[in-house]
Parts: sequence; C-alpha cells; structure tokens
Amino acid sequence: MIDNLSDENFLLYAMKCYDSPNAIMSEFEEDLKRIKYVKRLIKRYRATGELKERLILNHMIILSNVFGTRNSVRMLFYKVDKEDYDILKTFLLFLNYMPDVISGIKGKNIHSSDITVDVFVGKKLRDI
Repeated sequence: MIDNLSDENFLLYAMKCYDSPNAIMSEFEEDLKRIKYVKRLIKRYRATGELKERLILNHMIILSNVFGTRNSVRMLFYKVDKEDYDILKTFLLFLNYMPDVISGIKGKNIHSSDITVDVFVGKKLRDI
C-alpha cells in the first residue's frame, strides 16, 4: 500500500485503511480524530500526571476496529511525538497490538526493542 507515511500521504493511507463500508465522510473524520485525542491524553498525562487509561484504551480499540490493528498502530506512531513512544508502547503491549517493528514512519523503521515502557502506566493497566 504506502511504504512510508508522510504528511503528504497520511490522509490517503487512512482512507485506504478505513473499513466501514457504509460510512460517510463525517464518520471517517470523527474516527480519525481519535488519534488526536490519544495524543492529547498522553500529553496531558505527561504534563499533569493525570492518566485516563480507560479512555485511551477505548480510543485505541475503536481505531483498531475501523482501521485495522497494524494500520492504526502505524498511524499512532506517526502522529504521537517520539518522547511519548514509551507511553504509547505500554498501552499497545497491554492490548497485544505492539509489533516488533513499525515500518515506514517518516522514512524510518521503529523497533519495539528500542522503546522503553512507562512503569506507572503499566501498573495502572494491570490494576484494571
């Protein structure tokens, strides 16, 4: 499909991956906004220490349902800032969505083994 995600092809990639046959454009846009919500919730946790783990999980599950797990993981890694990869990885591991390699993110491949996990997030997720 698209080997390397960039600003120019991100929307096209999302449209091709979207799996909702009777959806209208506004539904697609709402589902795509979930990536922004996840990013914002991770940023809020980083800034304030307030973690809304269930809300983040809900958004990630819905993203996986409408875009596919592999595709939603690629899009999340593309949109989430590199310094927040540890939080993202922790959630993806909990959901069993984390692959060994995420390919084609801004011209690079991201290896799961190069990213740490957030211990606090992991503890909160285990308590669910």
